Amino acid sequence: MRKYYYWAFFPISIFYCELWLRLFSGERFFNWGLITVALFSVFFGLLSQFVSFNKNAGLIAVQSVLSLWYSVQTVYHNIFGTYMILYSLKGADQIAESEMLGEAFLAIMKSLWQVLILFVPLVLLIIGIKKFKDRPYANKHELLTAAGVTAAVLAVTMILRFAIPYYRERNAIFEMNRSVSYNGLLYTEILDFGYNILGIDNGYEIDPDIENEILSGGEEDPKYKPNVMKIDFETLASQETDATIKALHEYFAGRTPTNQNKYTGMFKDYNLIQITAEGFSYFAIDKELTPTLYKMQHEGFNFTNFYTPIWGVSTSDGEYVATTGLIPKGGIWSYFTSGKNNIFFPFTMPQQYLNDGLKTVRAYHNHTYTYYSRHISHKNLGFVYKGIGNGLEKVVNPKHWPESDHEMLKGTTSEYVGKDRFMTYYMSVSGHLNYTFMGNSMAARHKDKVKHLDLSSNAKAYLACNIELDLAMEHLLNALQQAGVAEKTVIVITPDHYPYGLEDKEHIDSYHYFSELAGHEIDPDFELYKSCLIIYSPGMEKPITVDKYCSSLDIIPTLNNLFGFEYDSRLLPGSDIMSDSQPLVVFNNHSFITEKGSYNSKTDEFILFEGQELEDVDEYVASMRKVVNNKFKISAQILETDYYRKVINREHKYSQK
Repeated sequence: MRKYYYWAFFPISIFYCELWLRLFSGERFFNWGLITVALFSVFFGLLSQFVSFNKNAGLIAVQSVLSLWYSVQTVYHNIFGTYMILYSLKGADQIAESEMLGEAFLAIMKSLWQVLILFVPLVLLIIGIKKFKDRPYANKHELLTAAGVTAAVLAVTMILRFAIPYYRERNAIFEMNRSVSYNGLLYTEILDFGYNILGIDNGYEIDPDIENEILSGGEEDPKYKPNVMKIDFETLASQETDATIKALHEYFAGRTPTNQNKYTGMFKDYNLIQITAEGFSYFAIDKELTPTLYKMQHEGFNFTNFYTPIWGVSTSDGEYVATTGLIPKGGIWSYFTSGKNNIFFPFTMPQQYLNDGLKTVRAYHNHTYTYYSRHISHKNLGFVYKGIGNGLEKVVNPKHWPESDHEMLKGTTSEYVGKDRFMTYYMSVSGHLNYTFMGNSMAARHKDKVKHLDLSSNAKAYLACNIELDLAMEHLLNALQQAGVAEKTVIVITPDHYPYGLEDKEHIDSYHYFSELAGHEIDPDFELYKSCLIIYSPGMEKPITVDKYCSSLDIIPTLNNLFGFEYDSRLLPGSDIMSDSQPLVVFNNHSFITEKGSYNSKTDEFILFEGQELEDVDEYVASMRKVVNNKFKISAQILETDYYRKVINREHKYSQK
């Protein structure tokens, strides 16, 4: 730590933490981003040295903050599979006041060895610093040299980031995990703060033509008209002075709409019950353990290639996609932001039903009603919303963790099944982690039903807690049948995210529980997110199997078409699964699946599916990356600008209690 070596401590310390963070995350360790991570480590290391004022106390304080923050992000990633955005710090009080505090403590204990590794630089600093007295801040020569190196490193890094196409394209749209991989954690925090706290635009420009060039539907059928509304985007664009709104008009003007099809209006005037099921997966659908869910999947629409990507704010973002049909904006709580800013979502199911004359739509959640600020987001969608703390505690025992889905359904179906027509939404919680018989009351409740299975205890616990959801569905179907409305009711079930609580970071194969349930070694890049979408009505004459690749982003356009609601398919980033549109599954890290193959953004590798051909794979992948970037950008801008309110001539409606 003498002379110039003194300035090397923080660059080495930060690079050390960045390398371990990459290892802990399970992401690809070696990519070109490692160069920028190294350069940023030098930059932030020298900056940290300046901040410490070369005082022993300052050095220890700065390193303490660094080790702590890398540890916090490691533990958070171990729980949720993504890094924590700065915006989520506002929700820390919710964790502290709920059962999640116990889960956070368990996660810290499981990650303790990783935390200790990240605190090694601090321990070495404390041991070594005792030999030195506080130094002067720096002599003139040292100061100039350090400043020069800092400026040079920053300049080279900025050239890499903005001038080299490889880096520029991968930083076009901000996403936390992706950015950490290519920029490191500390620079990502600056981007997060700039883009999402200060609201600075990242400068990415939408390409309005690329989607039609690379994705085209099937042959036009004169029997079916397109799902569009009377919106003159060209005229709107010519009259618009705001550059963002103008770009959106131009983008939507160029999109090819999806056509109506033989399933259009299949459920017209039906009731709807939409359920986002916590941590649900096709693993939990079993003929013996969950017979009702099995019946619903195999006697309704059975989507064999459905995916539920995980987004930055886990459950809340999963709900947001399933109910709004938009990709969440990275770095914020999109659902809460939409409610706080009174954003209009005309194609959501509650708004469509209210616009169609229904007076009241209801939503329920069997955990704290303010969690993720659902009392704000759900009210904005038009719901009368009830959870633990504003009425649901009368029928659901709040002392259980997680709470019972069965109790929630038993205590609420009487509030709407007797109505002439209804639309109801549930966010379940019985399938929440931890997947142990000690940490999950629903798993413990059904332990005897899975004890005979030749599976690990964690896998059994996961299956057991989902039996509670099955009992809830059994009650729901019986209640609908008794009320005489089952034949005219549709139930839609989709997960919020894959059951990441089954990941085992202490094991060399973190996904061995998933492989155990799947019966084969699971692919963590794509198959991990393969899931289930149940669309079921007791009135369906026969089951319908759909093999098309699709995702939770496609739920809203699909439901709009099935229920025969008026909507404009150009205005949603997903598409009606039953239409002739080409399939596209988009993941948070900008990986994607099309009918041609799958692209892994971590490895920059495209795998062509068997039987498919492409003249130029590189050109196809480059074009598809632009399509994916467009969808992320337009989804964020719709939220930021309240765009739908500017082009849809409808009233934003709310329930009458």
